[in-house]
Amino acid sequence: MRIVRFAKDGREGFGLVQGDDAIAVRWEADGFDAAAFLKALGEGASGLAAFAAELGKGSALRLDEVSLCTPVPLTGKILCLGANFGEHASEAHFEHSQHPAVFMRTRDSFVAPGESLLKPKLSNDFDFEGELAVVVGRGGRHIALDRALDHVAGYTICQEGSIRDYQLNAPQWTLGKNFYRSGSLGPAFVAAEGLPPGGKGLRLVTRLNGAVVQDASLSEMLIDVASAVSFISGVMLLEPGDVIAMGTCAGVGLFRKPPLFMKAGDICEIEIEGLGILRNDVVDEA
Repeated sequence: MRIVRFAKDGREGFGLVQGDDAIAVRWEADGFDAAAFLKALGEGASGLAAFAAELGKGSALRLDEVSLCTPVPLTGKILCLGANFGEHASEAHFEHSQHPAVFMRTRDSFVAPGESLLKPKLSNDFDFEGELAVVVGRGGRHIALDRALDHVAGYTICQEGSIRDYQLNAPQWTLGKNFYRSGSLGPAFVAAEGLPPGGKGLRLVTRLNGAVVQDASLSEMLIDVASAVSFISGVMLLEPGDVIAMGTCAGVGLFRKPPLFMKAGDICEIEIEGLGILRNDVVDEA
């Protein structure tokens, strides 16, 4: 099950992907809005299936007739894990402590699929990070590890763009991870059902201007999806539509010799097996 959120002619809605270029759509004005989608996520697999079934009764459009939005309305928490792949942790000389490195991003640090990422005025150290993004379904606190995947509604792809000098020249990463319109999410929400549990074994590839710069299996994550959901829920209330970005793999631009950073005119594509391709170009901030 693949669901997209879109805009067309000043209206927004949700669509059920029915082929490579076809979607069945229902409109926000008809009740298929962010609140309805989040409600369906919170009802678990049955609620999501019912929402998708209603979408499937809608009128048909082609994907190239609409502008995609982030697949999840960014009204909840956006949490990110740092240094969660072994080789990336090694290249970054990052030593894990008892607790995983977790930070938060703001909603305005993201753009939609196909929209332009902004290389900021203040830095040239604009790095790419391809990541799996977990979409929380049923929320909760203190979720048991063996039930944690029951709280995962599905997945999408995250470009967790980072401004390295601002990230690393301070004791905390917040500023370097939250530059305006520096990351993206999409292209679709893909239901967990039908994918390997926790995305284990899926392949992640990042390409910059067509050249592969990251290539890894999601099995290489040090903290898996279930562990992340269980751990974070012990700290805060997880709610439907919250997003957890699971960290990037080795190959980021910072640790290349010479460093490889994104610049205006670049095209960054992140592909995760079964989830599609998240594609964004890069422009200079005005």
